[in-house]
Amino acid sequence: MANSFRLTLIHPSIGRRKGQKYVRLWQMEPLPPAVIAALTPKDVQITFHDDRIAPIPFDLPTDLVAMSIETYTAKRAYQIASEYRRRHIPVVMGGFHASLCPDEVAQYAETVVVGEAEDIWETVIEDYKNGTAKKFYTAPTRPELFKSTPDRSIFRDKKYLSVQLVEAGRGCSLRCEFCAIQTVYKRSQNFRPMDQILSEVRSLRDKSDFFFFVDDNIVTNPGKAKEFFRELAALKIKWVSQATISAAKDEELLQLMQQSGCQGVLIGFESLKAENLMLMDKSINTLGIDYEEAMKKFQRYKIRIYGTFVFGYDHDVVKSFEESVEFATRHAFFLTGFNHLTPFPGTTLYKRLEQEKRLIYDKWWMDDTYSYNLLPFRPKLMSAEEVHEQCINARRTFYSYSNIMKRLVHSVNQGFRKPFFLMNLMHHKELAKRDRYPLGDENWTGVLLKATR
Repeated sequence: MANSFRLTLIHPSIGRRKGQKYVRLWQMEPLPPAVIAALTPKDVQITFHDDRIAPIPFDLPTDLVAMSIETYTAKRAYQIASEYRRRHIPVVMGGFHASLCPDEVAQYAETVVVGEAEDIWETVIEDYKNGTAKKFYTAPTRPELFKSTPDRSIFRDKKYLSVQLVEAGRGCSLRCEFCAIQTVYKRSQNFRPMDQILSEVRSLRDKSDFFFFVDDNIVTNPGKAKEFFRELAALKIKWVSQATISAAKDEELLQLMQQSGCQGVLIGFESLKAENLMLMDKSINTLGIDYEEAMKKFQRYKIRIYGTFVFGYDHDVVKSFEESVEFATRHAFFLTGFNHLTPFPGTTLYKRLEQEKRLIYDKWWMDDTYSYNLLPFRPKLMSAEEVHEQCINARRTFYSYSNIMKRLVHSVNQGFRKPFFLMNLMHHKELAKRDRYPLGDENWTGVLLKATR
């Protein structure tokens, strides 16, 4: 093994405040590096570092470094790459941001993987072994996912939340203008073979019986979803995932979700204003679905809701926040996200705001004056500062002790009271910790070094 090719996988953090450790409240096993590990030839020696939970040992010998990066972690990833570049170690970057901004990422990585890695990663490794690595590797089509069972051995001896993450499908067929997912995957979704998913679930049950299916929409294909839920029921697990409110139109689907162990779903309501939904092209939320009736159906089948709202769209005013908090409270949502609208590069939203000259920063994810929770654009009916403050106020109200107790005693949350209380308490304590959080590590004193090839 001493002469084998050495690969270092790194999961970058968003950043760190000066003199402080990373905010460690919700760290779960990151699937992207585990999938890359599974795709890597068996003769390669793999080391994994999670930048969120421990310092990276930059001087540990390696032949290649690989990172999957998102827009929020790009700046920190470039800092990490610079440390390895000073040590003459090449860096490969892939992931969402690499697909959205390949030319930018190419400035800080010797190699950029554009698109999904399943059909090209082995070639990347072989080319580096042979000294013939290229600057760009682009996935020609969306891959089959039969090779995508994560290699979780890289997580050994690392402490994460005891929630098992499993990917059943990848992508989304909706066309929401703000969404980077539909931009990267071009409004398509592909699925892993069902027998592989079920086998993976069985193999993980000894660690925990609580699963998070990380699919962007677990019910995109209702027929396939029903077949999956029927098989899943026999495994006696508890699970959560993401879904659209359209699931409420199919009571057989809801019943099968309940029978298969579904404890709750994250639903992107985004806005209670039809004008905003039309503007964001969230068509699935405007197809004659009565929100009040839909909530009753989810509650009937004991499916709890993690609702998310985005603010800053053209028809938002202060009252929009108050109405959203009231709606989420009245329906006893398990959790709720009150977030500002984020224009990710490459999305239809980003291009529209850029054309309308409403972007405040050239590249907000690289700007030293930008920090987490700030709006990187100018809303129409409110100031960016007002939206920022109202998002915090909405969270503060929803996660107040009185509101937590009000939702806790609702019938839908009975039988799940301990997780409900613990997770809401964590949100209560976290309210201010991530506000204005830096992108990139403020403790880092180096200079971003650009790749020379």
